[in-house]
Amino acid sequence: MLNATVPAHVKRQRFREKLESGELLRFPGAFNPLSARLIERKGFEGVYISGAVLSADLGLPDIGLTTLTEVADRAAQIARMTDLPAIVDADTGFGETMNVARTIQTLEDAGLAGCHIEDQVNPKRCGHLDGKEVVDEETALKRIRAARDARRDPNFLIMARTDIRAVDGLDAAIDRIQKLVDAGADAIFPEAMKNLDEFRAVVEAVDVPVLANMTEFGKSDLFTVDQLREVGVRMVIWPVSLLRMAMGAAERALDTLIDEGNLESQLGTMQHRADLYDLIDYESYNQFDSGIFNFQITKE
Repeated sequence: MLNATVPAHVKRQRFREKLESGELLRFPGAFNPLSARLIERKGFEGVYISGAVLSADLGLPDIGLTTLTEVADRAAQIARMTDLPAIVDADTGFGETMNVARTIQTLEDAGLAGCHIEDQVNPKRCGHLDGKEVVDEETALKRIRAARDARRDPNFLIMARTDIRAVDGLDAAIDRIQKLVDAGADAIFPEAMKNLDEFRAVVEAVDVPVLANMTEFGKSDLFTVDQLREVGVRMVIWPVSLLRMAMGAAERALDTLIDEGNLESQLGTMQHRADLYDLIDYESYNQFDSGIFNFQITKE
């Protein structure tokens, strides 16, 4: 009731233990707190919070317009609704090195299990669009060093995302990835890999977990969990998938309202009221209220 039953530091510890086990961890992207609870109920290992989704939720493009406060507040709302670890997209750290340090501590306080910091220039853009630019090597490394030095919980995962593959090629990406690990990255997010061989090359180049981004309509093929596990990937995210599905359904519902005047024909595709109440644990709230207010005044 109300929120997760597992404290943030315990989520982080369990997350680290699962990563060390070698298991591939699946992180669908939550577009709101309720979807995070659904992800947990379906048996996934974690929740991902996408910067693109947070931007879209505000009606904004994914070009670095959101602030640390907006991201941390929404990420906290999502993370508190599940016992699963939640990882959030922290873009470029919301500023220079001191801002990166503040970002890490703010996200720790918000209950996140980890975040990733990328090496794009400001303002950044979606990792699967053309025309990206990356910062120089020293700036990229400073961001990760700042993140490493700022964290207070050693189990808070600091992931380095690099977008250099689309700019300078795979060899440059591997070179930067290795240096990011040396700078303190606990995991690597190589953006916009083109095939499984590229993922395998990244995995073989470092001794930390590697994450694969399986976003639709991007530059990577949509590989299966089994395919990614085969090449050694340890985490996989589907960052915008649930939002895309939900918005597609919403658009179809609105078209039906225009064409038919009601949604009776769509009832079979909707989440039933009973399922919604079960997901939000309505009965627990009802019992809590009854326990608090169910008293009698006796006459002496």
